[in-house]
Order: sequence, then C-alpha cells, then structure tokens
Amino acid sequence: MKSGVFIVLFAEQSFEQALDTVKAAGLQAVEIGTGGFPGTAHVNAKEIVNDEAAVRRIREAVDSRGLTISALSCHGNPLHPDKATAQSDHEDFVATVQLAEKLGVETVVTFSGCPGDSEGAKYPSWVTCPWPPDFLTVLEWQWNEVAIPYWKEQSAFLRKHNVKVAIEAHPGFLVYNTETALRLRQEAGDNIGVNFDPSHLFWQGMDPIECIKALGDSIYHVHAKDTKIDKRNTALNGVLDTKHYGDILNRSFVFRTVGYGHDDEFWKDMVSTLRLVGYDGTISIEHEDGIMSVNEGFTKAAGFLNSLILKESAGEMWWA
Repeated sequence: MKSGVFIVLFAEQSFEQALDTVKAAGLQAVEIGTGGFPGTAHVNAKEIVNDEAAVRRIREAVDSRGLTISALSCHGNPLHPDKATAQSDHEDFVATVQLAEKLGVETVVTFSGCPGDSEGAKYPSWVTCPWPPDFLTVLEWQWNEVAIPYWKEQSAFLRKHNVKVAIEAHPGFLVYNTETALRLRQEAGDNIGVNFDPSHLFWQGMDPIECIKALGDSIYHVHAKDTKIDKRNTALNGVLDTKHYGDILNRSFVFRTVGYGHDDEFWKDMVSTLRLVGYDGTISIEHEDGIMSVNEGFTKAAGFLNSLILKESAGEMWWA
C-alpha cells in the first residue's frame, strides 16, 4: 500500500509547492481535486483536458518527484434537481474522467448525488426513514428514475476511457452506507466502486471493519480521516446533527485527524482488513480537523499513516 494525501488541503500553495510538501512528508501519492466541491485550486479538468502541454506538465511534475496520482476527485451532485448545478457537476465529472485517462490514472472519486423529491424540486431531498410512506415513494423515484439511469450511462462512458469511479458514501446523498453502495454497483455496473472513508461511517454508528469485509473488491480508493464521537451530545441528540461543524463543543461528532478519534488498534485493523480483501492501493489523508491547523493536522496524520503502512508492509499488523 501507499500513503498519500488529498492535496486540496494545500489550496494556498501552487501545485508544485504542494507536491514538494507531500514529498517532504514522506508520502508516496497525491489525490488531486479537479472540480466540484474540492474546487480547482491546482487543476481545472474542464480547462485543461484538451491542453496536451498542461496535461504533460502535471504528469512530469508528479513523476519528477517520485510520486504517483492515486485519484482525481470531483465530488459533486450530478443528480441535483437544479439543472444548471447538475450540468456543471456532470461536466466536471466527464472532464475528470477524460483527464484521468490521459494521465494514466485509474480512479475518479465523486459522490453518488441526490435528486429532489420530484421533477419540480428545487433542492435535494435525502430520505432517512420509511414513514410516513411518502418518503418511500420519493426514494423509489430517486433511484429508479434518476440515479440508476444516470449511473448506467456513466458506467458505459467510464468503460470507453478505461477509468473506474469510486463513490464516496456520505450522508445527504443516495449512497451513504454499505448497502446503498453495493446497490448502485449492482444496478449500474461493476466499474462503479467505493471510495472508503471511515469517518462518514463512524458517526452513523457503523463498524468500518465489517463494512470493508462486506464491500470487498468494490473498494477502489481509501481516505484516512477520523471522527470523534461526543458521548454526551450523542446520548442527548443522537447521530443526526445539523449544527455547524464549527460548533465543536455541542456537536454529536466532529471530524479529526487520524488517531484522534479512534486508537492505533482500530487503524491497524483497518489497514490489515483492507489487505485481506485485496486492496493494495493508496490510503489518502483527508484533513478536515476543526481543532488542528493544516500544518499540525497534516504532519501528525502523515507520521501516523506512514508508520501504519511501514508496519503493515513488514507484516507487523494485527490481522483481522
């Protein structure tokens, strides 16, 4: 396995400076944002996909530092009920897939998307319970009339370009847990897999180790991000929490740097279990820690992750 980082963390740096930061930290791979929510601070797929010189510069900048690109990421909502938003996110996805092919990158990371409740909707509607029965009607329409047709079409498009998509399961979108990830894969195509991010599973009360075993070879990319559960706030209000992420003291959960939500034993088990199901790709740091600065969070995560990867490579892990 390789250790890497999602370099949107270094949006204030130039692309080359960000690569130098990654190299200096002893990491081996970079995940690059190319549009959608990650933004285009380093690479704008729509602008450069047909610019061969720009594509070559990206490849040479990465190769010259002995790094690899683990994935291109364009997290967005191509199923958004606002047609302009959906079209923009779809165009980001299309350009990112085309750019990935030119760069020789196998994987594009994004979200499944979430439609509204009907054709006339203005905002996405995420269904979280089966009653009143209106919700199940909405959910059936979202999957059968919007999501499955869209992703079947994208699966065919991906095959033409020899690229896979790794859907990041995240509450607020149709794919948010194990069974929804596997459903989309079964319905739309086996080149649609998972970007495994345990932080989004922790706060839903899921067990990431068991999820890895269930997802198996559908895991195409992995994020390293932790979650700290506040026991008191969760006991009072449950796991569904709409308070701002900055309201750390009062939230049921907050995202943390790896090792600051769950201990070494969990992360050792996670890396070992990934290997057991056949994953030998990159584990990419995603820093969204509201307590630590960018530099502190990245430095601690890189040291922690490099140590895990080194021990795993030496066969010193606690095999699940």
